[in-house]
Amino acid sequence: MRRYSLTTRMSMMFMLGVITVLVVAGLSFHALAKHHFKMLDQQTLNEKVASAQHILSGIQNKQQFNNAEPQLNALLGAHEDLAAFILDKGGEVIFSAPESFKLPAEYLGPTRQRMFEWEAGGHLYRGLSADVPEENQSVAQTVLLIIDVTTHQHFFEMLQRWFWLGLVLSALMSAGLGYLVARTGLEPLRHVTQTARAISVRSLNDRIPLGPVPQELQELVSSFNEMLSRLDDSFTRLSNFSADIAHELRTPVSNLVTHTEVVLSQQRNIESYQENLYSNLEELNKMSRMIDDMLFLAKSDNGLIIPKQEPIELHALISKLIEYYSLLADEQCVQLNVTGHGQVLGDRLMLDRAISNLISNALRYTEPNKVISLAITSDTSRVMLTVENPGETIRQDYLNKLFDRFYRVDPARREGGASNAGLGLAITRSIVEAHKGKIWCSSRQNITTFTMEFPVPGLRGFD
Repeated sequence: MRRYSLTTRMSMMFMLGVITVLVVAGLSFHALAKHHFKMLDQQTLNEKVASAQHILSGIQNKQQFNNAEPQLNALLGAHEDLAAFILDKGGEVIFSAPESFKLPAEYLGPTRQRMFEWEAGGHLYRGLSADVPEENQSVAQTVLLIIDVTTHQHFFEMLQRWFWLGLVLSALMSAGLGYLVARTGLEPLRHVTQTARAISVRSLNDRIPLGPVPQELQELVSSFNEMLSRLDDSFTRLSNFSADIAHELRTPVSNLVTHTEVVLSQQRNIESYQENLYSNLEELNKMSRMIDDMLFLAKSDNGLIIPKQEPIELHALISKLIEYYSLLADEQCVQLNVTGHGQVLGDRLMLDRAISNLISNALRYTEPNKVISLAITSDTSRVMLTVENPGETIRQDYLNKLFDRFYRVDPARREGGASNAGLGLAITRSIVEAHKGKIWCSSRQNITTFTMEFPVPGLRGFD
């Protein structure tokens, strides 16, 4: 099915609207004009009938009627388009003017008063018949007046021809005018289309100005500009992510190539080959963990991470993690403390991984002989977990980027491990958001605090 352009459809609608208005106006004028002429004819006939009845009143014999004929001729015979018949009580015609006019027999019968029409010989006639009141004791019984309204019919036929001709011309003119108006009115839309067509990957930062855009299109243009902003941000993140992936994978791959080239540069004993293979295996494990982390983040971005919904006591979960990290904390002379209680609905393994990332990150940046505090608080609407560690204050402009992939506050720190590749906090945020929660970081006066917030679970499942 062919789809017409918006300009064409608007032009057709404008033309149909004009035609509809003209047809309704024309039909209304035609009906009113016919009614007006009919009323004028009826008024003329009524006046003539009333005058004839006045003349005929009191005429009781033929002689009196003959004496009144000059008056009747003057009244009824002087009108060029008027014909008159007077019938006696027996139904015989006792007066006619003009005498050559032939009246159909069906209209010669006795009647009180009525209007009638008929066509004959290409003429249209309209007549009125009325009885002379009996109290006047007249020799005449009925008066019939007929008026020739053929000129009215010709007028309406001519009016109809001019109407249809005017309707066709008006339709053509309205179609052209509608096309011009629609094309002019849609010019801003074409401008938006041209701007959108010109946007490419290299010009995602371009925006359509709202100034020349009419009010009806401003919401559309604003939504389009917002979409461009999101696309620009997503494309920038994707480009940076691709560059970061290449950079992070280049180091272990370069190590593998270097170790292998050194070993193959000369013949060595079995122990040397085994040592190189162990070293390569370590690098491969790092790459494997990094790839797993990136796949996890990719699934998170596409909404493919669906955590289990089971009740979890955070205090018990964190206590087990503290036991796991206690040896590392003892080596660094750092103490781990947990306070408070709270329950959430979620996936135990995912939350274990998210909290483990925060504890590991806190241990990495906490100075010896300090305390890392984990506090659980809850109210009627949320459960919060804070991980607070003393250390160097993080600048405000760095805080907004902490959860970006491959981001490090100190770019010079390139430990090379998967856990230090800059993916830990990004994974933590994905896990928290998958649980319908939020996470943020604050840092002031050499105290850095990571806060997780989860919605309070329903009572069902905790009874």
